[in-house]
Amino acid sequence: MEPVVVRTRTELAAALAVLPGTRGLVMTMGALHDGHLALVREARARADHVVVSVYVNPLQFGPGEDLDAYPRDLDSDLALLAGEGVDVVFAPDDAEVYPSQPLVRVDPGPVATVLEGRTRPTHFAGVLQVVAKVLNLVRPDLAVFGQKDAQQLALVRTMVRDLDLGVEIVAVPIRRDDDGLAMSSRNTYLSATNRTRALSLVRALRAGQDAAAAGAGVDGVLAAATEVLGSAEGVDVDYVALVDPGTFLPLAEGDSGPGLLAVAARVGPTRLIDNMTVDLQGPRP
Repeated sequence: MEPVVVRTRTELAAALAVLPGTRGLVMTMGALHDGHLALVREARARADHVVVSVYVNPLQFGPGEDLDAYPRDLDSDLALLAGEGVDVVFAPDDAEVYPSQPLVRVDPGPVATVLEGRTRPTHFAGVLQVVAKVLNLVRPDLAVFGQKDAQQLALVRTMVRDLDLGVEIVAVPIRRDDDGLAMSSRNTYLSATNRTRALSLVRALRAGQDAAAAGAGVDGVLAAATEVLGSAEGVDVDYVALVDPGTFLPLAEGDSGPGLLAVAARVGPTRLIDNMTVDLQGPRP
């Protein structure tokens, strides 16, 4: 079944009006891959109907970032979605999403100032602005997000809770290619050489996981991951961090329980992020 493609708020409202039952939403910027389809399948398993938005949101790109170069191929996206039981695809243009300069803005708070927010200081405000708009337009019962963008996921959950938006936020684990690289639309930027170099991110995360499993504390986990990533040829490290999965505050030596090991690096011209959960055993008696 091919989805109904709508481009305006009026068309979206009309398409939604004839769909009884529960509604699941997957928000994307297009250039879809199997990681996106995993989100769609999760939405399909949980809701009677699925809506997918496809929109490259300019507010979440900073100066000098890849807004113009970001891959766009709606026809290919629709071909992929046709086999996934999607009911509606909302594919607006900029004028439809932002008919005027938005004067009321979403403030993402302190979590948006660390890690990705430190490197991209306007990014999360732009993300939450468009997420809030699409949630209000679609009015889903649930919205599905990927755990690769873990900081984004935490901020969306916080916004939904703090603003009483009344939607369940569902997380889906990271999908990886056979070589371990986390699936991302930006992987298409990678040359063959740089794709091989990019595997240092997942190797660094696995080294940190192994260190934690062997009893290392926060410092040891960070050291193991940093050693792998820092020694990789052609990889410019942005950060290696071990944080609380909910607050994104850094964990300290002696902390125990789950932690999120997050890395970001530029491989050639392409900036990539990845993360894994580690289990910190805490200080031994």
